[in-house]
Amino acid sequence: MVDIDAAIGYVVAHGDPVERARLSYLRAGQQPEPQVLDRIVAGQTEAGGWPASTEDAISSIDATCFRLNELDDLGGLRGEPVDRALAWLASVQRPDGTWQEAEELAEVAPAWAMPGDPEATLYLTCLAGFWITLAEFEAHPNFDVPARHASTLGAAATWVVGQLQPDGTWPSFLAAGWHAAGLLYGQQYFYESARVQLVLGDRLPDMAPADVASMAAALRRVNLGDDWLVQSARKRLGETQRTDGGWDSAEGPIFDVNTTLTVLRACL
Repeated sequence: MVDIDAAIGYVVAHGDPVERARLSYLRAGQQPEPQVLDRIVAGQTEAGGWPASTEDAISSIDATCFRLNELDDLGGLRGEPVDRALAWLASVQRPDGTWQEAEELAEVAPAWAMPGDPEATLYLTCLAGFWITLAEFEAHPNFDVPARHASTLGAAATWVVGQLQPDGTWPSFLAAGWHAAGLLYGQQYFYESARVQLVLGDRLPDMAPADVASMAAALRRVNLGDDWLVQSARKRLGETQRTDGGWDSAEGPIFDVNTTLTVLRACL
């Protein structure tokens, strides 16, 4: 069982202003001060994406999706900055429905975003498709109007379905799985989404806490219906919570607060 109070205390004690604002929104729906959102939006490029670092000028698919995640945690997954980000993502989708980082980023890109790498291509396609899906749902929860990026999402989902193996596995990084499940569910590939979820359930016991948190938060956010996998993930997170209330990040202690916020997002 996750100790929610201890997790909240950890974020309060160790989080920066943006992270504490994320906590307030997750706990009580409290809208952040304008400068909190401005701090995120300030890094957006003229094209509409976000670079991987303040020293870069080239928009990154991975970084743009990370910023959309931050905005979502603050109740800000709508409005002009988000519209610009979605338009940029749609504009850089490849003809086959995939996404790859710009070749200019090859020297600095991590393994999961390496331009031209097939595993990275599948991951980024699932990731971008997931966030466009979620933003469309945020704008129109009942899907009562045609999606602005319907053709973009349709092309991405069709390509992803073609990459799935007969046993439901996928030839890419673990995180591609839960983003694929959300994208495919949103495009009514319900059987394929369920197959991916079954594979994720089989892998759950061996997942790192940060991966479990990210998976549970993502699947809960897209409201897939049967939440057996989310419930199993929460149980696993309760077993891996530290005595100080936080969880270990896969990217080092500096990101432990972010992982803890992701757990809270999956549980609150």
